[in-house]
Amino acid sequence: MSAAQSTIREQVFISPGRYVQGAHAIQRAGHHIARLGQSALIIADDFVWQMAGQVLAQSLEGSDIRFEYARFGGEASGHEIERLVALGEQALVVVGFGGGKTLDTAKGVADRLGTPCAILPTTASTDAPTSALSVIYTDEGVFESYRFYDRNPDLVLVDTQLIAQAPPRFLASGIADAMATWVEARAVIRSGASNMAGGLPTLLGQTIGEKCEQVLFEQGLLAWQANQAGVVTPAFEAVVEANTLLSGLGFESGGLAAAHAIHNGFTALHGEIHELTHGEKVAYGTLTQLVLDRTPQAELERYLALYVALGLPVTLEALGLAKVTDSELTRVAETALQQGESIHNLAYTLTPDDIVAALRAVDAHARAFIARQSRAAGA
Repeated sequence: MSAAQSTIREQVFISPGRYVQGAHAIQRAGHHIARLGQSALIIADDFVWQMAGQVLAQSLEGSDIRFEYARFGGEASGHEIERLVALGEQALVVVGFGGGKTLDTAKGVADRLGTPCAILPTTASTDAPTSALSVIYTDEGVFESYRFYDRNPDLVLVDTQLIAQAPPRFLASGIADAMATWVEARAVIRSGASNMAGGLPTLLGQTIGEKCEQVLFEQGLLAWQANQAGVVTPAFEAVVEANTLLSGLGFESGGLAAAHAIHNGFTALHGEIHELTHGEKVAYGTLTQLVLDRTPQAELERYLALYVALGLPVTLEALGLAKVTDSELTRVAETALQQGESIHNLAYTLTPDDIVAALRAVDAHARAFIARQSRAAGA
């Protein structure tokens, strides 16, 4: 490669081959998966398989697809991927059926086997389904690395009726994960850093990120309330699409920055914080990035208002870190600042002390906001 070629900056946008969403879509899964292969390895945990495995199995059988069910062990680790690869050597397509870690594992298995990949999320709790990457953890659940693939999933199929039966906490977590999308993407645009696809964000990538945030601010609470009733409404459909498709395309083609790096930093701690979902930790990471970005108070409180309404953790106590020490928060900061982390996509340089201060500041801002809300409610 010539010196000139090595300095070329390209805009890159990537996406899954096909996205299908609708109530009872799982009943048509066989029709869509048959395009990819007639022999499938289905990766799911026991709970998901017992809940909806029969419906999926009937759909596959109706399309003459042979399949083998492989139980997911619970952690998206390198060891788990290799274990499942050994079980799927005869498969022509890998199907991930479940939550974020199940889906990330399925993508890793499909990549190792060189087969197409179909992703069937059972919650709208993360934007993992559409992406060409997996978040890899150790067997103990500590963040290890991002694993990037040459292509996105061939199929993402989202059954909103199934997702409406999931606990509303998962939808709220997905909203929190998706709320980071535009916050991080605009930081990448400001700094001129690369997106997750290795190029500059396209106008489409930017527009998707902005639309994602707009939908969530306008309809996020309505969708969460519909989820509490276990029903599918237009707002619920819109927010599931925002959590899954818009955020998935937006983060990958827009880029990540501090919010997800802070999440990764939290995985270095022990204790109650590991009981939180990905999105719940990202919520605090997003607020931390907003503080680091010198966001005006009124704008910061827009995010706080939505997060508090959805029951998301906005204080250190809510994260299970009521008695956290500065030494422990420094460990979070140092993990977030590791080489290759997305926090380096910011337009400014940070020290561990900067991050610790921002983590403490979010807690103070959130406590003051909640106190004002309580006083107003009692007036």
